[in-house]
Amino acid sequence: MLMAVALFSVMDAGLKVLSTEYPPFQVAALRGAASLPFVLVWAAATTGLRPLLRVRWPLHLLRGAFGVVMMATFVYALRTLPLSTAYSIFFVAPLLITALSVPMLGERVGPRRWTAIAVGLLGVIVLLRPSGEGLGTLASVAVLLAAAMYALSAITVRVLARTDSTQAMVVWLMTLLALGAGALAWPQWVPLKGEHAWLITGIGVAGALGQYAITEAFRRGEASLIAPLEYTALVWGVLLDLALWGVLPDAVTWLGAAIIVASGLYLLRRERVLAEAEHP
Repeated sequence: MLMAVALFSVMDAGLKVLSTEYPPFQVAALRGAASLPFVLVWAAATTGLRPLLRVRWPLHLLRGAFGVVMMATFVYALRTLPLSTAYSIFFVAPLLITALSVPMLGERVGPRRWTAIAVGLLGVIVLLRPSGEGLGTLASVAVLLAAAMYALSAITVRVLARTDSTQAMVVWLMTLLALGAGALAWPQWVPLKGEHAWLITGIGVAGALGQYAITEAFRRGEASLIAPLEYTALVWGVLLDLALWGVLPDAVTWLGAAIIVASGLYLLRRERVLAEAEHP
């Protein structure tokens, strides 16, 4: 899981670099297309390609639409926001997943978990303060929209996982991301520069390896123990921001991030306690 988070952080840094050269939908399409060959090889070596065709198409298409919007809005935000700030706002996604599981999956969420969700949203308000560089702006709202799309995608995965393989979910997400975002980007497509070939390839490799690592992490370990490691992305965000762009988060960003992470960790702990109570 630590490796997956590091790889995805490196991929996001590459997306941030590309975001200044190409439109958001084009960068989203490049992200999907660059990883697709690698995940196809992985799928062929594990389950074979034939099972990829026996899937629940409506749900995959819906998840693909969520993925296109999520990637495009996140890339749009990265043009102006530091990685650490974007990650801090995006950490609201686990809270949204818990909240959405009530109407969409019929799960029960008790008052303690609702309180944790409310506290996490308070952290978002702290991050979205009107003053401050790059905060309280359209970019911040774009990250919130990306987090909402991620949460809806995660809910869809919970339903898909009952019948479809992980390989099918990854392959079709990358395919639909490349095709869907590519179609939307086509009218304003900017010719690719030769010097960006290595960067696009690197994004594809990091994204594919990160996807494999996170799949293995959740396959081998308990979700409640592994999921908190996602918050190490903030460390990578700070390090990459400092190394590549020479920026550091301010005190208010740290405060908002701390509130969101604390509420997320409490939610994960409550889910583990409830799971142990149901299955002692």
